[in-house]
Amino acid sequence: MKTLIIAEAGVNHNANLELAFQLVDAAVTAGADVVKFQTAKAEEVVTRFGAMAEYQIVNTGKNESQLEMTKKIHLPMEDFIEIQKYCLKKKIVFATTAFGLLSLEFIRRLNLDFYKIPSGEITNLPYLRKVGRFNKPIILSTGMSTLTEIADAIQVLEASGCSKTNITILHCTTEYPAPMKDVNLLAMKAIKEQLEVGIGYSDHTLGIEIPIAAVALGATVIEKHFTIDRNLPGPDHKASLEPGELKTMVDAIRNIEVALGDGIKRLMPSEIGNRSIARKSIVTSQAIIAGEIFTEDNLTTKRPGTGVSPMEWDRIIGTKAHRDYFVDELIDEA
Repeated sequence: MKTLIIAEAGVNHNANLELAFQLVDAAVTAGADVVKFQTAKAEEVVTRFGAMAEYQIVNTGKNESQLEMTKKIHLPMEDFIEIQKYCLKKKIVFATTAFGLLSLEFIRRLNLDFYKIPSGEITNLPYLRKVGRFNKPIILSTGMSTLTEIADAIQVLEASGCSKTNITILHCTTEYPAPMKDVNLLAMKAIKEQLEVGIGYSDHTLGIEIPIAAVALGATVIEKHFTIDRNLPGPDHKASLEPGELKTMVDAIRNIEVALGDGIKRLMPSEIGNRSIARKSIVTSQAIIAGEIFTEDNLTTKRPGTGVSPMEWDRIIGTKAHRDYFVDELIDEA
């Protein structure tokens, strides 16, 4: 099954439309399936008293109100109409996450393929009800959440009209970057088994090994932040992949998809030629004359595996040689 790879541009455009187009180009070059942004009206997202997260202070070098920061990093909503057109031209799926009811209503008019609910909205009942009524596939991130909170959100979405089969849950650790010790990747499997939903992983760790591991564990969706340049100012750049790294991740995931196979253990086509070379046969360890008894002293096992299998050892021992053998000769007794 092909993994849906979402290249999360987020707000790494720094409120610059041209930089947003560059992010689309980078996602296309990397081979991602989707490039996703974030749509918000700052005043709807946070009060004027909201503080910045610690990682935002560290990554931006500023300690202002979250409202002021949010105003600076978001594009006007209308710009996403142009970004969506550009994505259509570049043949990549456009997506954007809404961070409030106004932005949710705006992106509804864009007729998206799916709706991505960010971790911070998982307990926002009015938001969940509204997006559930859209009757479109939903991808829900679960950073900072308990299993009970995830189950409650799914229940709201279902009650609002979204079929559970249309919901994919992304395991996530909401820290930028997320410490390896807090990834808890096996929780992804617990979510699938206990809540009976499709699963994926939204990654905030440094590097690419965790999303690759998530695919090996069954993730059907991978979301990863990326940027044109990690040294750009802004809260999310430092925990994002650069374009070359994004491509390496995508390529690795595609390799894992192929390597997972169908789970049936069998001789594979590429192995056939090596089997007779690597396996062993019963051979003579000394010269044997016709009529002599085969024993553990005059037989051994060596490559190649084109003769009698060593699994026949007990049957061969104690029988008579029907011809003369020289040392290191494969026996041909049947």
